[in-house]
Amino acid sequence: MAALGLNRVFANPSRRYLNRLSSTEGGHGGPPLQYVLFHDTLCHICRLEFGHAGRSFTLDSSASAGASSNDLTRPASRLEVSERTIHRDMEALSGAGIPVVAARGTGGGWSLLGEYRTTLTGLTEAEIQSLFVTRPAKLLADLHLEKAAGGAELKLLASLPTAFRQGAERVRQRIHVDVSGWSRREEAVPFLPILQEALWLERKLSIKYERGGNSERVERLLNPLGLVAKGSVWYLVASIDGSVRSYRVSRIAHAEILNDVTPIPADFNLADYWEQSASTFKSTAPNYVATFWVSPSVLLRLSFAGRFARVNETEETDARGWRKVHVGFDVDEMACEYAVSFGPNLEVIEPVELREKVVAMTKATLDFYNNR
Repeated sequence: MAALGLNRVFANPSRRYLNRLSSTEGGHGGPPLQYVLFHDTLCHICRLEFGHAGRSFTLDSSASAGASSNDLTRPASRLEVSERTIHRDMEALSGAGIPVVAARGTGGGWSLLGEYRTTLTGLTEAEIQSLFVTRPAKLLADLHLEKAAGGAELKLLASLPTAFRQGAERVRQRIHVDVSGWSRREEAVPFLPILQEALWLERKLSIKYERGGNSERVERLLNPLGLVAKGSVWYLVASIDGSVRSYRVSRIAHAEILNDVTPIPADFNLADYWEQSASTFKSTAPNYVATFWVSPSVLLRLSFAGRFARVNETEETDARGWRKVHVGFDVDEMACEYAVSFGPNLEVIEPVELREKVVAMTKATLDFYNNR
């Protein structure tokens, strides 16, 4: 059956429409009704699309509900179905939670209750609340989007049905997300807007990058692919010489957008790349493991004492009641400083060379203060 068009079903054309999108009559035994809800917040129009046995409709309702129609002959004939089918579909809408009701008698018919509006493309209450969980303010500020985010939140909140507004307000007021660490120093990212613009324009970037330590700045010609915030630290993901790499934005000393266009490959997925990159970094990072006896008085402090210390407790204890603990570090210098920081409350078991380094560092510290 060819696609047909149906202009209106309800008596008042300014308030109710049932638009025929397509028709492929398949009898009464077809797939179950399927619904797609969406909401036009600018025009305050609610729409409901549903399909059954090959039929697809759109039901529009303005914010001022109330009109109805008791004449189902025209829609039934134009859709080439029976009036009973129209009744069954409308009853299915009611069963799905859409307040479509039937009134008998003169002036009766089908109508939507009161000021019913769909819930933002059919979102559930929990889905709506998830939109109001606090976005990290620092990251939005870095992108110069903090004011836009605040305005969007207020507009979204105003567009919600009253029944859902209270829950959204509760989430916004009672849940706060802070991605900054307790001891991490905030990093300046003056070139982040330039990187962001290069991404939107899909243009090549020329940067000067500080690799850390005493290394000199290097120049790089990059094809930007995305920006990633790891906690509160920004990274630029870009391709160079056929490989994809990550650059810490705070180490970019200069950035310039070039005229060369560099489209982002359609098969590149930023989230997938970052997950794989982070996994690779963890698996290939240096791992120096030390084993300690630790006093119960400082056991809870172990995970907080070293920024990159990876603590793995065991159930084994000695006669003193001290717990055996394995701790991973990047290098042995970090392990030595960590062990010394606990003084007599931590004893190095192995490696033996670490134990010797801790003794030497402790003696050097005593000599330093004795000679002052």
